[in-house]
Amino acid sequence: RNWTVTHIMKDIASGAKQRPQRDDILKLARKREIDVIIVWKLDRWGRSTSDVVGSLEELKELNVKFVSITEALDFSTAMGRAMSGLLSVFAEFERELIRERVRAGLEQARSRGIRLGRPPLDIGKSTEAKKLWKKCANKSLIAVKLGISRRSVARLVK
Repeated sequence: RNWTVTHIMKDIASGAKQRPQRDDILKLARKREIDVIIVWKLDRWGRSTSDVVGSLEELKELNVKFVSITEALDFSTAMGRAMSGLLSVFAEFERELIRERVRAGLEQARSRGIRLGRPPLDIGKSTEAKKLWKKCANKSLIAVKLGISRRSVARLVK
């Protein structure tokens, strides 16, 4: 297609949340320094359907073409754009399934009497924190002494 290769990047991070190489590619796309991104396999571009769909939507808005060699997906063609739409539908479906599972799990935990959220602070620590606050007014010192966070100390002495 007479494309000129300007950048080659290898992303070897397996399952990593932070993907600096991909972020660099997206920066180049945002600066309009590249017109096409070619990947070996779609799962090398994103780890989840929603991640892939979100980044592909951004690339579409930037007018940057996306090609995945292994799956023969070329999002610059009509068929590729149709596949992109299908991916969007499946990503939304995946998000809804996860949301339903989380809600069902929370509801099941509540029905079994499991208390959700932050555990309450010991009342003894509350009175102790207030006494120590009157003596030294140092949240860090009080937190270490009582074995709680500085934020908890701040809430207790308020």
